[in-house]
Amino acid sequence: MKPKYLVPSMKEVKKAKGSNGFTMVSSFSGCGGSCLGFEMAGFNLLWANEFIPEARETYRANHDDVILDGRDVREVKGSEILEAIGLEVGELDLFEGSPPCSSFSMAGSREKAWGKVKSYSDSEQRADDLFFEYSRLIKEIQPKTFIAENVSGLVRGTALGYFREILRDLRDNGYTVEAKLLDASWLGVPQARKRIIFIGVRSDLVERYKVAPAFPSPFAYQYSLDEALEGVEALEKYLDPETLCDISLDRYAIGSEWDKTPVGKSSDKYFQLVKPNPSKPVGTITASIGSMSAASQVHPLEKRKFTLEELRLLSSFPADFVLTGTYQQRCERIGRSVPPLMAKAIGETIAREILSKTL
Repeated sequence: MKPKYLVPSMKEVKKAKGSNGFTMVSSFSGCGGSCLGFEMAGFNLLWANEFIPEARETYRANHDDVILDGRDVREVKGSEILEAIGLEVGELDLFEGSPPCSSFSMAGSREKAWGKVKSYSDSEQRADDLFFEYSRLIKEIQPKTFIAENVSGLVRGTALGYFREILRDLRDNGYTVEAKLLDASWLGVPQARKRIIFIGVRSDLVERYKVAPAFPSPFAYQYSLDEALEGVEALEKYLDPETLCDISLDRYAIGSEWDKTPVGKSSDKYFQLVKPNPSKPVGTITASIGSMSAASQVHPLEKRKFTLEELRLLSSFPADFVLTGTYQQRCERIGRSVPPLMAKAIGETIAREILSKTL
């Protein structure tokens, strides 16, 4: 029988944190979606890094017990992380991170952005080299395991060369590494979000304990939009209750397309404008979902964008997870995040199938 869709509260997350006895640090942490998931799985999160100021504000609001480094990751040394958390090289159990992935997305002009500084969130930076900075920190820290996440476009078309180079670089650090495409909708999240997940296990542990990278098995069920939003009341006025932002589509070109688009279909004119099927998981929630004029996943029955309450539920964030900034900035935080329940499933697998066997 499929269990009812439930997301732990922040109090429950904090209670679970550290319960499995394994330590972790996080890079490219965003607002902390993946961190929440690993904490749900029982990991003790000690240190995190995030470059974007507004993302750091949200992170601090939910993780006041974690060391938060706000520097560009290029300036961070592995020795500094280890000193901050009081561990030696090789002692950390898990290093995780999701290097910015817009340069590899299938949406837009991918190759034109490679090697260039471009707009990213509320800042500007070059992003296509950041996976190699992530790899450098792994080399310097030598954690027992690591996990990295990126868009599915990394293994498609001309980006495939980057994928192979990244894989080779990670393996050259002394790790057995595998990568697999996972869909969050088969890991307890009511959102069809496909991502490439890299998992690495240090080679000495592979040889000594006969362990290997392990990925979670798909659940036997999925959650639909209706199941995720059960109990959420319809809006009388199309204002987001948290920010009082007007989220009606009436003023925008996508509004007239909403009228023409059947439920469960995408617009013929704007392919990214989607009225999701309430009986299925919602499609991928992206960073631009809060931009009022931008085509995105929208409410299928009410002519509006999703509220922040709805976006939390559809992305498996706790209902009491604090978001900061404007409506658009808060939506971006969720759209850029690894869904916590997806990270939880991955974290539980790493703890059970790899780390627990090295004790």
